[in-house]
Amino acid sequence: MNISQIFANNKVWITEKLKGNPEYFKNLSLGQSPEILYIGCSDSRVSSEELMGAKPGEVFVHRNIANMVPNTDLSVMSVINYAVSYLKVKHVVVCGHYYCNGVKAAMQSEDMGILNPWLRNIRDVYRIHRHELDAIADEDLRYKRLVELNVQEQCVNVLKTADVQKAYKERTLTVHGWVFDIKTGQLVDLEIDFDKILVNIMEIYRII
Repeated sequence: MNISQIFANNKVWITEKLKGNPEYFKNLSLGQSPEILYIGCSDSRVSSEELMGAKPGEVFVHRNIANMVPNTDLSVMSVINYAVSYLKVKHVVVCGHYYCNGVKAAMQSEDMGILNPWLRNIRDVYRIHRHELDAIADEDLRYKRLVELNVQEQCVNVLKTADVQKAYKERTLTVHGWVFDIKTGQLVDLEIDFDKILVNIMEIYRII
């Protein structure tokens, strides 16, 4: 995309928005009250609001390589804190996508330089679920399953945070694990059974 074209596109976009609602930008400036925190991948093919049909102000978004929620990442931890404790969102969504280059890179034995520590988090997911993944002979299916299991583990990481645990006690908050299928455009709810997953680790990670 030509950079100068972006500014031309912006002017067209402003005109279109004001045509439908002259107060559009004034209303946006008044604040936000999203009900959803969306944690997704930075992949340029995956547009979070567009795939959900969401409007500005409806979704608080954080994106990084392979939709990770490592407890050592101050950025994602700060986003969760702000969205859950201050914006009071009702839903936290971790959304991965099939054909994720980050997950694919983690499956390969290759030195990726500065990406190594980040990808190691995904490799840890593989290690945790190695027996299931190694039993899948088809490499493409194994790759897709790792995408799903990575979403599951990142949801668990969300549930480990003090902000989310506190919100569970104070109000209704739901964590969701989704996958976006780039080939079909479909959003898939993994319908993760968190009660079953957390039963053996709840006492270890409970803070509140």
